[in-house]
Amino acid sequence: MTQPIGTGARPLAPAPGAPTPELRIARVRPHARRLFWSVLVLLAVAGAVGFFYGNLPAPFENWMLLTAAAVVVFLLVLLPFLAWWSHTYVITTRRVIERYGVFVRRRRELSHVRGYSIGVRRGILQRLWGAGTLTLSNGVDEPLRLRNIPNVALVHEALVDQVEVNQILAHRDAQSMTPTSGTFATPPAPPAPV
Repeated sequence: MTQPIGTGARPLAPAPGAPTPELRIARVRPHARRLFWSVLVLLAVAGAVGFFYGNLPAPFENWMLLTAAAVVVFLLVLLPFLAWWSHTYVITTRRVIERYGVFVRRRRELSHVRGYSIGVRRGILQRLWGAGTLTLSNGVDEPLRLRNIPNVALVHEALVDQVEVNQILAHRDAQSMTPTSGTFATPPAPPAPV
């Protein structure tokens, strides 16, 4: 949690009507296990280049070997790594943000205040690695899927807490608005000491 914990293990709430800063709770990427095959390809290419460099027959030259190795590494190692690296999920105190795309960046957001249901799906390999896929659905927009999130139980708990806190704050702020003026009503004065 990014906010101090008060009594009862609940985050401290700001005063009614006070602006609250947006704080980042977590930034996660999909689990890195999807890069397993890229690592194997990189090791195989490095081994093949080390073995064949200087040992090729006459019509082939070393530059051809290096060029082929560079193309394979670019297509099967570098591009999958960049796709994995550029896909991030950011959880803040106000929303969930998904950013993805190597050459063209795309962004999707889902606000905690609107509320959403959270579905968890964990396959066999995901359970072995402690990962899972979270599906956030508010019933209106297309569901936001956080795929292969590491520590999925912890991320799920943080999302549930943020939805609850944001809905409590939104309800409290809506109750403190006067219906006629549209401004915040002054809070009642504390009782006088006896």
